[in-house]
Order: sequence, then structure tokens, then C-alpha cells
Amino acid sequence: MAKDKKQPRPKAVTPKGFRDYFGSEVAARNTMLDKIAAVYHRYGFDVLETSAVETVEALGKFLPDVDRPNEGVFAWEEDSDWLALRYDLTAPLARVFAQHRNDLPTPYRRYAMGPVWRNEKPGPGRFRQFYQCDADTVGSGNVAADAEICAMLADTLEAVGIERGHYVVRVNNRKVLNGVLEVAGLEGEDQRANVLRTIDKLDKVGPSGVLSLLTNGRLDASGAFIDGVGLSEDQTAPIMKFLTAKSHTNEHTLELLLRAVGGSQVGAAGVDELAQIADLLAAGGYSADRIVIDPSVVRGLGYYTGPVYEAELTFEITDEKGRPRQFGSVAGGGRYDDLVKRFTGQEVPATGVSIGVDRLLAALAAKGRIDAQQAGPVVVTVMDRDRMADYQAMVAELRNAGIRAEVYLGNPKNFGNQMKYADNRNSPIAVIEGGDEKERGVVQLKDLILGAQIAENATLEEWQERTNQYEVARGDLVEKVREILESQAR
Repeated sequence: MAKDKKQPRPKAVTPKGFRDYFGSEVAARNTMLDKIAAVYHRYGFDVLETSAVETVEALGKFLPDVDRPNEGVFAWEEDSDWLALRYDLTAPLARVFAQHRNDLPTPYRRYAMGPVWRNEKPGPGRFRQFYQCDADTVGSGNVAADAEICAMLADTLEAVGIERGHYVVRVNNRKVLNGVLEVAGLEGEDQRANVLRTIDKLDKVGPSGVLSLLTNGRLDASGAFIDGVGLSEDQTAPIMKFLTAKSHTNEHTLELLLRAVGGSQVGAAGVDELAQIADLLAAGGYSADRIVIDPSVVRGLGYYTGPVYEAELTFEITDEKGRPRQFGSVAGGGRYDDLVKRFTGQEVPATGVSIGVDRLLAALAAKGRIDAQQAGPVVVTVMDRDRMADYQAMVAELRNAGIRAEVYLGNPKNFGNQMKYADNRNSPIAVIEGGDEKERGVVQLKDLILGAQIAENATLEEWQERTNQYEVARGDLVEKVREILESQAR
């Protein structure tokens, strides 16, 4: 009789494009999201949690650079319907508003935070599951809603630790760009899309590089030739006027944009909206050093219909090769008046912003705003395994006092291993009660943070003079632990 083949053991590997998040990472993210939520709440936005799964029909064809609705998402068929994990938090919002519009206030102001999934090719820093943090106003066509989102974004960056002068919120308007394309005589959607993609490379190749790509093409850094769009000089003139309209003041930038759009009515309407946004922001105390009109902002081919904005961090960091560079964009959004219309048949104006949570966390880490290691619990050591009830009583007292604590639950035979465990947990204090301490009604408290500092900086004589261990009455356990924790926080 043949022996049954053993089933191979599963490989303990994370699926490609996904990653695990451990305690300190999750804690840092939650802390940041709490600060963001506090700003959104202060602005009057309500939290909304939507299902992680939507119908493919509801998600639609709004995933960037994807022609088919079920490509780029994790989708499956169920009872003749195609379902998919959400790829962003905006498409579910459109579905929610269309579904519950009779029960929701209009305008409806909501924020949402959570993971999204994209079935795209992963790469360095590019994962298939990542966090987004959105805020949107649905049902208002007033540009004051766009101005408010920009102001809230600036306040949010400062609330999480990006100081003024190290960020700028840049604002443009797709109507202005559409007016420029109209003046340039570009009618076909394919040609317009190629021009928009080329304009979006301004930060990388500069005005002269964009001009080359709009016309005959150019050599890239590797020496390869990139074909141009093939526009004439007359066609590129208004586009280059638009791209180089950024000036030292918002007022002068608006003047230059008005010239760039020529006789286009839609372009002039876009410039007027930008002027209104600038006036509203100035009235709220948001000067051009925080929020600025910038024609180089191009977002969402076919998605945005009016004002668009990006938050860019302007401080320098060092890349993997030791070269200085600016951190770049961490948030973006704009007005999208056609998304809800897919469900209702009627245009519903909407505007919103999405923050790249992982990028913003990386920025805060680069600025030293995130603790590299999360504080661990107070560890109650076990000197006598027959007295676990005593140790559990101590831990219960600490927890009831709001102090994070745990009993060591490994093998208590080796006390050194217990202290190594406390160090690995980044514990601030170890509680010790052996038979002698029990008999005398006392406990020993070891300040592990101070002990580490003494070990790192003190001489042998100083080590002998200073102490990081205290003997206190058993009844004073909670009071003394709290005192030590407060001293560590200073």
C-alpha cells in the first residue's frame, strides 16, 4: 500500500506587492490619522466607513491608466455579478451619496480613512494595498468648497508636524487648461490626452523639455529618443504661455493665465474661479507662502472638471545615493462633477482631496516627527511561578490605573531572559517581587530607560553612584510607577 504523500508546508512569505505592519508602525499611523481626523472634524466633516467591496459596475472606469473596469482591481464573479475590492475611497462615496441622497444633508461633507487595493505591478515603495485618507464635499458647486479643502489641507499638514515654510498647496483649474487647448486648436481626445501627459512632465524635464516633447521629441537622460506629439509652433505657443504663467504673486499669475486662454470662454471662467479661490483664501489668512496658484498642476486625465490641487513638501531629504532632493507631493485632489452623475443621471458637483498616508508618514519620519520605537508595557516579572495570582493582581492594579502593563508569561526560570524580554519590548519599568520582598511587603521597581542612559553615558564611578532601582511599599506600587513614567516623559 502506497504511503500518502505529505502535504508540503506553506511558505511563510508575504504575497508580492503586500507588506505587514508591526506595532510601532501601526501606532504611528493611527496617531497621525487621529490628528488629521481632528482637523477634518473641526471643519465640520463627518466620518464615513464604506464597504471594502463594491460592484465592478459601481467602481466604473475611473482607475487611472486602465481602459477596462475589471483590470487594475482585484475582482471576482459571484452570482453573475462582478465584485471587486475598492481601489480608492471616492468611487464608494459616489455610490453612497447616490444610494442615500434622500437621507443625507446637501452638501454632504465626509471624510474617510482606510485601505484600498490595486491590482497593479508592484515596485519599490509601490504596494497593492495602501492607506488613503480623503475628505470631500458633495452637492456644492460653490468654489468656496474648493477653497475650504485647500485651507483644510494646509491646516492638516501643520497639525501632523509639517511646519509652515516646508510645504505649499498648489492650485490650478482644468477649465483653464481646457481653454488653452481650445486656443491651441486641439480637438481630438487622443491628441489632448498626449498633450496633458506631456505637460505633467514639467517638473521632470522643465519648460524646454516639454516644448521638445510637444513638437518633434527629445533625447532622454539615457540617450534614447522620445517621439514628440507633433504640434506646430502656433499650437505650442498658448500652451507654453500657460505653463510659464507662474509668477511671484497670485494676482500676476492670474493676469498671465487670462492672456494664455485668449478668447476661450471656458478658460476665462476657470481663471475667474481661481481668482475667487485666491480671494477667499486671502480672507482666511492663507497667504501665497502656504497656498499658491500654479499652472503646472495637472491631475486626472478626464476625471477632474474644475479646480485641482496638490500638497507638495518643499524640504530637502537625501536619496539612497546621498543626493539631496525635495520630498514632493503627499496629497492631491480637485473638483469632479461627473462621478455621481453615473448613478443618478443628474450632475452632482463634488470636490475633495486624498492624502497619501504612507508618503506623509515617510515625510514625518524624515523630519524626526515619529518615534522610531513605541514605548512598551511595564513588565511584572515572575520570581515564583506558584505566586502567579500575586503578579496578576499587580498587573490588574496598574491596568486599572490606566497604565499599560503585562505579566511575563515565558519560562520564568532564567531571570536574565525576563530582563532581555523587557528590553526587547522597550519596557519602561520592570516590577520585581521575590520571596524576600513579599515577606517584607515591598516591591523593587527597575527604571529601564534611566538604566539604559546610565549604561550608555556614565563612567563606572557614576554608575555606582546613580541608581535606577527603587524599593517601595507594595501599596505604593501604582503611585511610584506613575512617578517614574512621568519622569521619563520629561
